[in-house]
Amino acid sequence: MGVEPSRRALLKGRLEYPSALRPPWARDEPQFLENCSQCGDCLQACETDIIVRDAAGFPQVDFRLGECTFCRACVEVCEENAFRDPERDHPWRHVAAIGPACLGPQGVFCRSCGESCEAGAIHFSFNAQRVPEPTVDSEACNGCGACVSVCPTQAVAIDPPSTSHSPRLQTARFEEET
Repeated sequence: MGVEPSRRALLKGRLEYPSALRPPWARDEPQFLENCSQCGDCLQACETDIIVRDAAGFPQVDFRLGECTFCRACVEVCEENAFRDPERDHPWRHVAAIGPACLGPQGVFCRSCGESCEAGAIHFSFNAQRVPEPTVDSEACNGCGACVSVCPTQAVAIDPPSTSHSPRLQTARFEEET
């Protein structure tokens, strides 16, 4: 039986954490990890209970549990310097990404993600010969994650905005977790 990669990194003096979606207004990853005390106050303050601990004990957002209302409770309760100023900064620049498991391209009618999107960022292309397929308007998407938990095939994720597509209407790039 071999040593786990995370333990190997610890033994070599390199603490590496997998990339995680931090709560809104979180500082850049290195600063966030340095300043966060892992106290759990932000988990308790989250009104939608979507902030959970990652494998290393740091807070991360899990949109499978619901959506972010950007209530700022996580920022307000934090006594550390782990968050940016919500009055001056955007919560984040993440947007919805529609992946290959989406039912539309497979010929199955589904509009769950679009119906849950209050921002109106998910649009459907209509064609007489096929079922409507979703696209994401990355400029309208606020990354709230309302579309994630309602997807019956878990085809929607919240990712950083893609720079390889046009900035307007796009089907955001989806990278499956390995």
